[in-house]
Amino acid sequence: MKKIVFIIALCVISFGKITAQQTPAKAQSEAITITGATAHIGNGEVIENSIILFEKGKITAIGANGSVPAKGTVIDASGKHVYPGFIAPNSTLGLVEIGAVRATDDDSEIGNYNPHIRSIIAYNAESKIVESMRPNGVLMAQITPRGGRISGTSSIVQLDAWNWEDATIKVNDGIHINWPSSFTRGRWWLGEDPGYKSNEKYAEQITELVDFIHQSKASIKSNTAENLPHLAMKGVFDGAKTLFVHVNTEKEILDVLRFSKENNIKKIVLVGAYEAYKVANQLKQNNIPVLATRTHSTPQQEDEDYDLPYKNAKLLMDAGVLVALQNSGQMERANARNLPFQAGTVAAHGLDKEKALQLITGNSAKILGIDSSTGTLEVGKDATLFISIGDALDMRTNQLEKAFIQGRDISLESHQTKLWKRYSGKYNSK
Repeated sequence: MKKIVFIIALCVISFGKITAQQTPAKAQSEAITITGATAHIGNGEVIENSIILFEKGKITAIGANGSVPAKGTVIDASGKHVYPGFIAPNSTLGLVEIGAVRATDDDSEIGNYNPHIRSIIAYNAESKIVESMRPNGVLMAQITPRGGRISGTSSIVQLDAWNWEDATIKVNDGIHINWPSSFTRGRWWLGEDPGYKSNEKYAEQITELVDFIHQSKASIKSNTAENLPHLAMKGVFDGAKTLFVHVNTEKEILDVLRFSKENNIKKIVLVGAYEAYKVANQLKQNNIPVLATRTHSTPQQEDEDYDLPYKNAKLLMDAGVLVALQNSGQMERANARNLPFQAGTVAAHGLDKEKALQLITGNSAKILGIDSSTGTLEVGKDATLFISIGDALDMRTNQLEKAFIQGRDISLESHQTKLWKRYSGKYNSK
């Protein structure tokens, strides 16, 4: 019996080695210089034939080639492109591994008001889905909870770490509210009319939310509060945390603006905001940023332009709204790696290519409050960047050659690249 148990244990260990994740890279130990590449800064600027120097995880020099002397390890990237690491906001990466296996699903909690729930402590840094982001240049993400009226608190991570403590860039950056819908659809599976109709409980649901806000303020002001959900809202009222409001229609967005003013919410971001383009001027006037609706989707109404999701971000940017892209929706975790190609689709529908790049770099960093350390290729910021053989917003030429997170030379291998090489060898040998 002991022999059988020993054999089983060896099999488990061997299988673990075969399927093990990539070991996180070691800290940068010497200076690295990248020369000759076209550097896409992430703020709309481009430097041809550039030189980028980074030491101890920080960019120390960037400019035209020859403007500063090379130092340490020199990487000749002539004819190639350098980009800041892409950022995936509003993501459940690392919270769910296999949707059909409940034990691997930790993106939501029971209850309707959970601002005190911290998604970061459930983040699995060794997720196979997380490692599959890096070969496309997605190197950072906002880990966001789901469910309920107030889902909980998100945090921002870099995607090469042993655990959530190592991964964290910004802890508890914001609280996420799912705004009530002004419309409902019938449950066709129960024989109800599947068409849209007014939500008769809309006003009641908003009142319930406002009551929770008022109760939280009162509890915090009393200095004797022991209610964890109420205490967790403090950062929203004093500006330490951003309030991310997941909302879609024009009416609902206007109601959110009114709600934020009446309750003196310091920092607010709209997430999804499908019809935000209809009220873009009001958003501009109130300095409300938007994490725009998923680009690779179909129009929600029959009378809308077929390409509305493709040009939605452009419409907002043209109006002067600060916009970034997010990827919530069906297959959101697996599709997060396609974020650069969503930006490429926006560019193909009229937005300047470098502005489209901002949608997943500089603008994302500003909205998430991490622009002082990342999001663009600038001196003093983290050396979180990558070298691509071609245009990284085009799936045909997004071919990463090197990637660095905070100066660490990270692996671009994943279980998918391993399978690709394995079966390429099988069929190429015939």
